Amino acid sequence: MQQSNPANPNSASLETLDRRIIFILRLLMGWTFLYAGTWQILQNYDTGAFLSHVDTFHDFFALFARPEILPITDFLVKWGHLLIGLSLISGLLVRVSGPFAVLLMITYYFAHMKFPYISDHLSLLFDYHLVYATVLVYLIAHRAGHVWGLDGLLEGMRVTERHPALRPLV
Repeated sequence: MQQSNPANPNSASLETLDRRIIFILRLLMGWTFLYAGTWQILQNYDTGAFLSHVDTFHDFFALFARPEILPITDFLVKWGHLLIGLSLISGLLVRVSGPFAVLLMITYYFAHMKFPYISDHLSLLFDYHLVYATVLVYLIAHRAGHVWGLDGLLEGMRVTERHPALRPLV
């Protein structure tokens, strides 16, 4: 983010705009994950069905659909979405949840690729999963949890000074 520059009166408003955009993007991405996780848990979503219909790297994805591994995969996908959503919305541990969210988006991107199309003829080379992954990288890079989030609150309370092991997480 830009630092406020007294010589440029627009820099303070730009910083405020940047913070608002980061906050809004964090909430939007958080809601996307929270809703997906909640829906998957309440509807008893079948991760195995999704994995059995992937188009790209089928043998790789089939490993996660094996009967002895599928319950773990199912749990991680459903609850991972939910926890990522809660993390983004609250702004708590965004540096931890963000990379997992990016990994999920990249995984979904490759799962249904029919080169050069992604999932259907309307997505040539790129689709919304890459857009989401890019937004998530932006949020991680700009420490989005510190923008009106619990990560910033913890830093303000000097929790990481008292517990240095938490510093990489916040």
